[in-house]
Amino acid sequence: MKDQVLLVTGGSRGIGRAIALQAGTLGATVVVNYQSNEEAANEVVNQISNSGGKAIAIRANIGNTDDVNEMFQAVKEQFGRVDVLVNNAGITRDKLLMRLTDDDWDSVITTNLGGAFRCCRAAAPLMLKQKGGVIINIGSVIGTAGAAGQANYSAAKAGLVGLTKSLARELGTRNIRVNAVCPGFIDTDMTQVLKPEQREAAIKQVPLGRLGQPEDIASVVLFLCSPGAAYVHGTVITVDGGLFI
Repeated sequence: MKDQVLLVTGGSRGIGRAIALQAGTLGATVVVNYQSNEEAANEVVNQISNSGGKAIAIRANIGNTDDVNEMFQAVKEQFGRVDVLVNNAGITRDKLLMRLTDDDWDSVITTNLGGAFRCCRAAAPLMLKQKGGVIINIGSVIGTAGAAGQANYSAAKAGLVGLTKSLARELGTRNIRVNAVCPGFIDTDMTQVLKPEQREAAIKQVPLGRLGQPEDIASVVLFLCSPGAAYVHGTVITVDGGLFI
């Protein structure tokens, strides 16, 4: 990925952090987007820099159009291009349907789905001008399987699949590849809040017998960025250890 600029939203922790670090080791210039945890974002940047790579951190709320536009303008001014966009940032507001408030619904849809839309819209002109690019949306198996208490999250992740396929049709003729990666149970902040018995029950559902690691997802994402995936387009890749065979 030498000479390529990769922007990953929610890059300060979990899957986003793993993607940023792996991209840095492959020679990419990494833009680590974060919303609140500046210390964690800078730690990722420092790790990449200390290993000989190049990275910067940019604070932006992807649920806000002005923030997104300012972030991409800053990247354009500093690097002149965006070769890879990874829409990874996401939040949860889990509640059963009758307890979901409008804010619970709107905040998750605005960030998880709307944020990806805003970033794609901002990245597209740059990629069109440079005659190529890669967009990878991080979905979830919950987007296809559903989950009780996660109607908002499930709807947002299902929407990402539709967004991915629509943009693949729209942008493919301009050499912009668009794909989605849908993780299963991954050992991140979102699953670490589970009670021990819930965690054990989740592991028992996975044929490989373990939770996935953020690096498992990052490896697939970086493959999709590579020349080896030059003919992979409009695809949804599930990485769940066989959870939903």
